[in-house]
Amino acid sequence: MLDLEPDDGMKAAPRSRVLVFGPVPTTAQLLIDQETVRLADGNSVADALHGGNFVAVVADPVSLSNLLDESRRNALIVSHADRGVAFTTLDGKVEWANPNLKTWCGADPVGRPLLVALGSPTVSSATADPMAALARGESVSVRLHRTAGTPEYLDLAAHPVFAPDGRVVQFVALCRDVTAEVEQQRKLDALHQAGRELVELDAATIAEVSIPERVESLKDNLRRLIHDLLHYDIIELRLYDRRTNELRPLLEEGMTAEAAHRRLEALPEANGITGWVAHHRESYLCADAAADPRYLTGATGARSSLTVPLVFSNELVGTFNVESPRLNGFSEEDLQFTELFSKEIAAALHTLDLLSAQQTSAASHSVELVSREIALPIDEVIASAAVLLKQLGDRDDVIVNHLKKIVSNARQVKTCVRRVGDQAADVSVTPAPRPLTGKRVLVIEQDDRQRREAHRVLEGLGACAETVGTAAEGLALLAGVEYDAVLMEVRPVDLGGYDTFKSIRQTRPTVPVAMTTGFGYDAAHSIVKARADGMKYVLFKPYKPDQLVAAVLDLPKKS
Repeated sequence: MLDLEPDDGMKAAPRSRVLVFGPVPTTAQLLIDQETVRLADGNSVADALHGGNFVAVVADPVSLSNLLDESRRNALIVSHADRGVAFTTLDGKVEWANPNLKTWCGADPVGRPLLVALGSPTVSSATADPMAALARGESVSVRLHRTAGTPEYLDLAAHPVFAPDGRVVQFVALCRDVTAEVEQQRKLDALHQAGRELVELDAATIAEVSIPERVESLKDNLRRLIHDLLHYDIIELRLYDRRTNELRPLLEEGMTAEAAHRRLEALPEANGITGWVAHHRESYLCADAAADPRYLTGATGARSSLTVPLVFSNELVGTFNVESPRLNGFSEEDLQFTELFSKEIAAALHTLDLLSAQQTSAASHSVELVSREIALPIDEVIASAAVLLKQLGDRDDVIVNHLKKIVSNARQVKTCVRRVGDQAADVSVTPAPRPLTGKRVLVIEQDDRQRREAHRVLEGLGACAETVGTAAEGLALLAGVEYDAVLMEVRPVDLGGYDTFKSIRQTRPTVPVAMTTGFGYDAAHSIVKARADGMKYVLFKPYKPDQLVAAVLDLPKKS
């Protein structure tokens, strides 16, 4: 019930404003000799009270109780939020703060400027003048760095509070502890910087430092960075040898001599956790070494381990293993950072591999250049001799024998050049897979650039390539030599594509034939007709190694 003073002298006085909330009985309404404003819900009451200049609130007991209960609930939520919350005046002084913010301030901040209460931290913001922006009614966000007290880093989001007439009357500040996030980002930045350090070598250093010196330098850097950034003391790095599937030791600290020299392969069984990780290319967290059947003793007294694969461009480079004398010695965060740093290690090892190949393959590169330059002229000699042999038949044994000798010697030249290149290559660098080794491939292509490209890609895959410019030359070669596959352009310059395909099939019924095209229009429908006769593959230029391998090996087409 509203307690009003009687009107002394019955003089007319300015009527005060009273806020009426909820259903109010008629008898109570009669007692109100004031200007009344009636509202229906609690949210409207809170807004109206903020700037409405009301002298009283009239409400029935149930509505008033609900309003107070809601207010208490809101206050309880704000007080126990995991963030620091404060309401401030327009000049930034704290009017109210929740317990979290009070704890971060170290003393009651009420009546003091918020930033002063927080220890006068360094403020970083994308907004030039945050206070001016707040006064204009804009929300702002700033990063606070405190040199004393905890937490060290806070993100503060400040929002204006508006009166019903649109004036900014107060600010609310929400503070969040971001110290852990900042530290994590620092560690990530340090890891990436460390990765750059692993591969930084200027041109003069590259020219002067030998491969063994580079390896030792990389190992020293790895030891230092693993200790400084990840704080691991027991470590093992192994390199993957694609030729043998072996994981060769590169670097170890704290491992037993037996473990350090143990022969391991990238296999899921009988090769420990390291072999499993290399085979599956997945990380492995061993919480209890004694209870894990895959664990092979590494360091004396080790009770847990963490092993991650080293992968660069989807290719396995090696493995990185660390061990701890404690059970559950590695957390999920340790796993995350180890995997991140392992990417840097893999990139560094890959770069070292490339630099080593660059330094030691000068002779091999020269041989490769020679091979490319002589490839087409020798192909022309072989093709011309083959055409003549086909025309002569057995009419002149002397000429035929000379032509056969020319063909044989020309092929021998190419074989010798390849052998010299292989001998000049660095045996310490793991070579790329050569799935077409031992295969002889005939390429019918009139464009010299495409013929050179065919030599480059096919010989890089291990095949022996011979190219001709016309279908007639190709058919002449097929008459005298066995090939493992034929690649023919869809429109040979001297014969239709489908006619060439049929002639090849008549000469060599079992040899796989693939048509090649640069997306040109196949007016004669040679591809469609050849497919109907059993041709599996159509290859698009430029050639893709995986498609070449499938066509030459006549692999089943994937559905």
